[in-house]
Amino acid sequence: MSVDNSSHIPSFVVFQIGKRRVALSQNCVAELIASPVLFSFPHTSPLITGIVLRRGRIVPVMDLGPGLLGEPSPLARFFLVVERQIPNVSERCAIPVQGECELVSGSMLPAAERENFVIGTLDLNEEHIDILDLEKVIAAGATRITDSVPAAEALS
Repeated sequence: MSVDNSSHIPSFVVFQIGKRRVALSQNCVAELIASPVLFSFPHTSPLITGIVLRRGRIVPVMDLGPGLLGEPSPLARFFLVVERQIPNVSERCAIPVQGECELVSGSMLPAAERENFVIGTLDLNEEHIDILDLEKVIAAGATRITDSVPAAEALS
């Protein structure tokens, strides 16, 4: 007996960063956590805003704002825990999101000429939501941060 996969409709998690609503494949999302304590400490990793403790594990918090918005994300009450696929390793990180998340099913439409981290769009009640490639949006944010010049250097 074989299973017909042609009727499988993919699922996506829709969330908001700043004023932009975007989506990730449901396969890379582990959970949504509300109001964890965010621990900040001095470090040199530009996209990491701190850490949260979840189920006895340290989870880095990565801000997607620089890649998506060109600036850091506003303060958040919710964190979306996602599974990153780094070569030969899988790790979890938390993404600060504004508002609640929504699990939706639908077909991914081809991406229009948009940012290189947008892999498609989702038509949700006449709203077109960009579907992200998580690793590419993280890389875009890292590039924007390292390309910026600190004000002290610009003034000297």
